[in-house]
Amino acid sequence: MSVAGRKRWLLAALLLPLVWLAAKALLWGLGANPIEAITRFLGDWALRLLILTLAITPAARLVPGLGVLRSYRRMMGLAAFFYALAHVSSYVGLDQFFDWGEIGRDIAKRTYITVGMTVFLLLLPLAVTSTDAMVRRLGGRNWKRLHRLVFPAAILACLHYFMMVKVKFGIEPALYALAVAVLLAARLVWALRGASRLGERVRP
Repeated sequence: MSVAGRKRWLLAALLLPLVWLAAKALLWGLGANPIEAITRFLGDWALRLLILTLAITPAARLVPGLGVLRSYRRMMGLAAFFYALAHVSSYVGLDQFFDWGEIGRDIAKRTYITVGMTVFLLLLPLAVTSTDAMVRRLGGRNWKRLHRLVFPAAILACLHYFMMVKVKFGIEPALYALAVAVLLAARLVWALRGASRLGERVRP
């Protein structure tokens, strides 16, 4: 199967959570607070896809034959942003009915919403600059620097999730935080090794 064909299948897979959400709403309902259920469902998938996107580079480096995954990293990242956008839109439109004054007070008063909006603002420039044209316009080095915002975004996304579910030692928040910690630690180790090797090369 061609890369384009695989990307079409991946796109279909990335939309399956929305299909499941619609089916659940139609067949079984979404509980006593359907708006909250929708908002949390979309946020959960935004975080999961963000973690999966971060996992692509370590997987490609550590497992022979998985280098092909790098060609799907951009699509995965955009899918994570899409679900984050849908999560924020659900809050703004369904929960607050576009009451911008109340939304502003919510952001200022509720720390978990402040953190969540910060995550969205960190992801926004990454989505906007995801095209090849933007890579050329910014230059490869500047583009890479900008896209390092994904790391604080992932950390804050875990914090937002932890604060939102209001469970101090729940298994899901712990698993997400552990996954992000491991993926960032792997990158830090590789970066330190690279810096060490570069220092050895330039040492007289």
